[in-house]
Amino acid sequence: MPTKVFEELDSSKKENIIRAAMEEFAMYGYENSSTNRIVKECGISKGSLFKYFENKEELYFFLADTVMAEMAGDMSAKAGDLPDTLFGRIKAYSEMEISWYIDHPGKGRFIIAIASERGEIYKKISERYGGQGNDIYTSLMDGVDMSSIRCCGQDVSDIVRWVLTGFKNDFLEHTHGDALSLKEQYSQRLDVYLDILENGMMKESGTDGK
Repeated sequence: MPTKVFEELDSSKKENIIRAAMEEFAMYGYENSSTNRIVKECGISKGSLFKYFENKEELYFFLADTVMAEMAGDMSAKAGDLPDTLFGRIKAYSEMEISWYIDHPGKGRFIIAIASERGEIYKKISERYGGQGNDIYTSLMDGVDMSSIRCCGQDVSDIVRWVLTGFKNDFLEHTHGDALSLKEQYSQRLDVYLDILENGMMKESGTDGK
């Protein structure tokens, strides 16, 4: 957590530090990032930075917590508008998630960098956030009519997680291009894959799915 000294800074100075640090971590990753470059970019002394955060790791996880909480809040606020059908909901959620990355490119690049980490920091990331993704995809199924689906419960949650995680990660790896055009391409591909998935998971008419 940041110190009280950081919390008492004016908003523009805090935002400048956050921006510089996030760009540094997104570009170089945790291990290769430099607090020297961060303080140079935002125009403060290194001593000041460590009055705000005890060390680089604390700064890193403050940024990660902040960005992930912002994304989760934005997605939750729109969750009530998702369709009631399983495959309609998967598609809508995926497009909503991709739109968030397009609207927040800097934060999106930082999240990509977090997902790409290895070594000791990866272990700490996994311990800190490991269960959040599963919780999101499980809650995404709330209120969906599963009576026409062959499998149910955790099976569906796993399938949803694999589909959405795969599409998101693939999209994020190619965000250096025209993001809006890329989103349209991914939406079309998602339609095709979901049609295949739906044909495999839907119960045949007149059967009980056994």
